[in-house]
Amino acid sequence: MVFTTFKRITRTGFVNFWRNGFLSFAAIVIITLSLCAFGGIIFTSAFGRALLADVKDKVDINVYFALTSQQSDILSLQKEINVLPEVASTTYISRDQALTSFQAKWQNNALIMQGLTEIGDNPFPAALNIKAKDPGQYGSIADYLTSKNPLDASGTPIIEKINYQENKLIIDRLSRIIPVAEQAGLAVTVILIIVSVIVVWNTIRLIIYTAKDEISVMKLVGASNIYVRGPLVVSGIMYGIISAIITLALMAAVAYWSDTLILRLAGVQIAADFGLIVNVLSDYFRQNFPEIFVIIMGAGIILGGVSSYIAARRYLRV
Repeated sequence: MVFTTFKRITRTGFVNFWRNGFLSFAAIVIITLSLCAFGGIIFTSAFGRALLADVKDKVDINVYFALTSQQSDILSLQKEINVLPEVASTTYISRDQALTSFQAKWQNNALIMQGLTEIGDNPFPAALNIKAKDPGQYGSIADYLTSKNPLDASGTPIIEKINYQENKLIIDRLSRIIPVAEQAGLAVTVILIIVSVIVVWNTIRLIIYTAKDEISVMKLVGASNIYVRGPLVVSGIMYGIISAIITLALMAAVAYWSDTLILRLAGVQIAADFGLIVNVLSDYFRQNFPEIFVIIMGAGIILGGVSSYIAARRYLRV
């Protein structure tokens, strides 16, 4: 009996779906737009996290050492810095590495290369590149280095310069901007979800309103609430499934063409500067497709099915 009722409800839901051709199309369009908003939230969140991670990665401080500093003293200091809880990583750059990098960068500039040749000796100091776990922690790292003031065997300070003050302005701004950006993204996400739910619910409600007379007749002849409401919910679930499939296809297209769009909008040089952003959407979509599929398909089914269930309630009282 239960199976027979379920079969009839499902068959009636499919019939209603095809019978209300234009209204079904309108519902699918509305739900698809709402799901695209969800997809946009997912992509925007992924893109924003990649952008913030890239910006964070580019912020650092460099410690430059005196030309007479011994490598052993520098490496000893590096070990002490690595154990600090604020430090994410450190990279030692020797004098030879600094010279090689400079030559590679300016190899096509004859004037600069000639000047470097006339100097004769290597003018570049060894350096230590330090990255913190959070941009707001660079100040404490710089203070630690300044207060420690490490000395070599002869009592001479080995640190020549710390470029924290030069980067302090951008570091301080990032420390304030990044949390605000994350909170703003969360607020926008909640608002879009609420708006999408309201729009979809009202659209489904309009579709059910057109069938209110039919619902009234069914109730008058003794149809149960389950049999009246069931086909409407089935139709709503169909709206959601079809909309989810369309949304996933659109998301795949956006993810596939995202690199080209980013390069055109940002420019080749900017896109090259932010290397992590390139491929971020396509990689994210490919790596997280099972989760994205569940989210979009689940949201479509919930928006269509639950909205139909709630919207039909007012017409069940006859």
